[in-house]
Amino acid sequence: MEVLSVTAEIYPLIKTGGLADVAGALPAALAEQGVTMRTLVPGYPAIMAKMTDGRVVASFDDLFGVKAKLIAGQAAGLDLIVLDAPALYDRPGNPYLGPEGWDWPDNWKRFAALSWVASELGAGLVEAYRPQVIHCHDWQAGLVPAYVKFGPASSVKTVMTVHNMAFQGNFGGEIFGQLRLPPHAFAVDGVEYYGGVSYLKAGIECADFVTTVSPSYAAEIRTHEFGMGLEGILNNRPSTVDGVLNGIDLEAWNPATDPALTQNYSANTIQYRKANKTKLQESFGLDKSDGPLFAVVSRLTWQKGIDLIAANIDMMVAAGAQLAVLGSGEVGLENAIRAAAQRHPGKVGLVTGYNEALSHLIQGGADVMMVPSRFEPCGLTQLYALRYGCIPLVARVGGLNDTVIDANVAALSADVATGVQFSPPSEGALANAIRRTLALYADEKSWKKMQKRGMKSEVSWQASARRYAQLYASLIGYKLDDNSDD
Repeated sequence: MEVLSVTAEIYPLIKTGGLADVAGALPAALAEQGVTMRTLVPGYPAIMAKMTDGRVVASFDDLFGVKAKLIAGQAAGLDLIVLDAPALYDRPGNPYLGPEGWDWPDNWKRFAALSWVASELGAGLVEAYRPQVIHCHDWQAGLVPAYVKFGPASSVKTVMTVHNMAFQGNFGGEIFGQLRLPPHAFAVDGVEYYGGVSYLKAGIECADFVTTVSPSYAAEIRTHEFGMGLEGILNNRPSTVDGVLNGIDLEAWNPATDPALTQNYSANTIQYRKANKTKLQESFGLDKSDGPLFAVVSRLTWQKGIDLIAANIDMMVAAGAQLAVLGSGEVGLENAIRAAAQRHPGKVGLVTGYNEALSHLIQGGADVMMVPSRFEPCGLTQLYALRYGCIPLVARVGGLNDTVIDANVAALSADVATGVQFSPPSEGALANAIRRTLALYADEKSWKKMQKRGMKSEVSWQASARRYAQLYASLIGYKLDDNSDD
């Protein structure tokens, strides 16, 4: 099966969050299922710099008002088709934001162009290449199903994956005339949304199948609380919406071989994690301590529950814990963590921004990974934590609920617990979860058993890749070899 993936970011070339990790890992996982996946991405500077041996397979004199070309080739082991449109993508820094931190005002055009080109590929733009399925990721690729439905590529099947319902790509209705869509596409069963244009709504409405990144989130987004206004559309098509749990790249995230760690280790040599903890404490200016080291690797936003953490820092420090935070986001939340670090020198540390190597060291050295999100479609941080023997402390929402087994009395007695869950996502509930975690940490024998159990958890892409392959096959009427029990 030939599948075209369309994404705005892909690891290790360009990354702002978990979407890049998923887009980067899925092609290799699907190859084992007999699926050939190429990925269409924008020609950001970081990607163009790696496309040294690419070949031009198509050119456009007027792609939404700019000149562009398609370059096919490989970079970082990925089979890519890159949309080289300097006027749209040759910009420094974040792929979505300008230097002042605001969305680029032409984001509607930048990602409409990407989506339109994807649909043209589905219609046979490039000789000897015609994907049977186009797999679209998040709002940036949300117009692809609309271009397919209302255009010449209507025979190709589309899958729309929602990584986060909160980001919808909503724009004013005035852009519709420039989208290269027929007038009747500006309707309830097309791209129109309350008088404007919604890219994510278009994708959900027009795709042949909609997936999200965990079973629990697939159920949650059908409710008013989590549907972000799109729950009605999802509830109108219940048989074509499903949750397929994300996995992680077991080679990129392997504590036994990870070059970012001071000391590599496995479940059988978990005592070697201590060297990484010491290095982590040095990196964050923390005192050398054997007490529990909590960590956060996250966007510092309300959605991620960072305010709940900030409200509990004084209690954590008083109880003998340390906290290392890596991330950036809302100014008020950054300042709250920074103020806590000033109040508690040697106990609380903050590194703003994102550092891939440091995030690996945190997983390999911290005792507890905090993910108190108010909603979390899947979450990869807790999966990395499980893999590295770092106990996840998570809110009982979305993919966090699907991947972490709470250390309640029954789970501990049955030797199945892998972390700590709490609900609801509130300051008080998190405080109770922190106290539970501190009590668990004090029982060294039980703590190590839970670490080892987490490290043996199934967090790979194998089962999920099989599910995607089955989905693609069902859409195109292809019989998949039944060589798996999944």
